Amino acid sequence: MTFGEQIRELRQAKTLTQRDLGSMVGVEFSYISKIENGNLDFGDYPSETLIVKLAEALHADPDELLLLAKKIPPQIRQRVMERPEVFRKIATLDDQALDDLAAVIDRNGNSKRGKSR
Repeated sequence: MTFGEQIRELRQAKTLTQRDLGSMVGVEFSYISKIENGNLDFGDYPSETLIVKLAEALHADPDELLLLAKKIPPQIRQRVMERPEVFRKIATLDDQALDDLAAVIDRNGNSKRGKSR
């Protein structure tokens, strides 16, 4: 699913018109139409600021929308900047190794949450 398709689906699920959504985020309805149809004049996606506003208006996860728009959410970007050597190593892993790492993280995260209760 493309970014624009996701915005359209979320908007329609809330029974909002393009005008409604545009008013909520401070843009013209025609701009919402361009987003949904992938016809922006200046690039493939709107700004991060507008994506976050869209997420708020549509009660969607801003990180998911940012990633769909091929933008790195701020908290992820910050961690990469703080620990680039770790993320360089992670980037070299194949899919199986990434799945294994994710499983370890999930197990450790769940056990830590359980201990703090």
